[in-house]
Amino acid sequence: MEQWQRMLRKSIDSSDDLVKNFGFDIKLANELNDLFHTRINPYYLSLIRFKGDPIWLQCIPDIKELADDDLPLDPLEEDKFSPVPSITHRYPDRVLFLTTSQCSMYCRFCTRKRKVSDPTKISMKFIQTGIDYIAAHPEIRDVVLSGGDPLMLTDVMLEKVISALRNIPHVEIIRLGTKMPCVLPQRITRKLCKMIKKYHPIYVNTHFNHPWECTTEAKKACEMLADAGCPVGNQAVLMKDINDNAEVMLELHRKLLAMRVRPYYLYQADTTKGTNHFRVPVRVGLEIMDKLRGHTSGLAVPYYVIDAPGGGGKIPILPEYVIGRKGNNIILRNYKYDIFEYPDVVENETILPKNEIEQLEPELQTK
Repeated sequence: MEQWQRMLRKSIDSSDDLVKNFGFDIKLANELNDLFHTRINPYYLSLIRFKGDPIWLQCIPDIKELADDDLPLDPLEEDKFSPVPSITHRYPDRVLFLTTSQCSMYCRFCTRKRKVSDPTKISMKFIQTGIDYIAAHPEIRDVVLSGGDPLMLTDVMLEKVISALRNIPHVEIIRLGTKMPCVLPQRITRKLCKMIKKYHPIYVNTHFNHPWECTTEAKKACEMLADAGCPVGNQAVLMKDINDNAEVMLELHRKLLAMRVRPYYLYQADTTKGTNHFRVPVRVGLEIMDKLRGHTSGLAVPYYVIDAPGGGGKIPILPEYVIGRKGNNIILRNYKYDIFEYPDVVENETILPKNEIEQLEPELQTK
């Protein structure tokens, strides 16, 4: 048994654990655990500095999850776009491939909590049907392995999935959607990286939300993946009292770049039932983006997106930099709110070649 597996066995993983470690009432602990299972591994638990801090809020259940917020269980309508149990096919050329229901730490804001931790809804027995679906659809060129967390699979099982996908001629890109570098970096081993190197191009999208998660262990894990040839990107979620200010976001993204992780997406929190207390107004996200652009390297500025409810896909949201027009000029403002004019290209104007202009010059001179 590997170190990360031994650590998992020591996780806070039951209602009794919530009572023992955090003083929960057993009735409340059972209600919360029934709604969405609790799992906090010892490594991530060690990052908590005080009750209610940004790490605590992401992993410790809260009575607010039980509120009747009238939000849907499946706001992105993933189930509507699921032709077989393991596949979500919302985009023309790519699919989400759910390989396991398990995570090493269950985020309380999870958008897929209706399925995650439930092996009857996301199961390894559906993996072959997923591979068969992808093989039968030549338009699919990009496969994102997710779950749960695909790195909860053993190296042997994960390699079986990856090698099967790599043997499908039209699959060009394989992506691993994993939170392990953040929540259990011990999972990233030399053995795992050696296996991954055999099947490139493989991209890794991970999930850090706060600078305190950028530890020495996390840095080592991300650097190992980068050294193995995996471009590593980060997908953060904007959340109340966790990272909803520009200073925290700036520190997070600078630290990620130092760990060789490229900030990729900043998600507006999904409208998932039981997670409304994490959401902040879009205005807040736009203000944060306004304070990032120009104030730090463009490498440290992610796309701020809303994954549109109802299967609409990811929609980028930007602060207003184009103020208007003045004749053919575009009026712009920069990050310091200085105003600039840019001469736009004039459309539908006939521009004659130089030789034709020269031929017309004698005629024009006589008129």
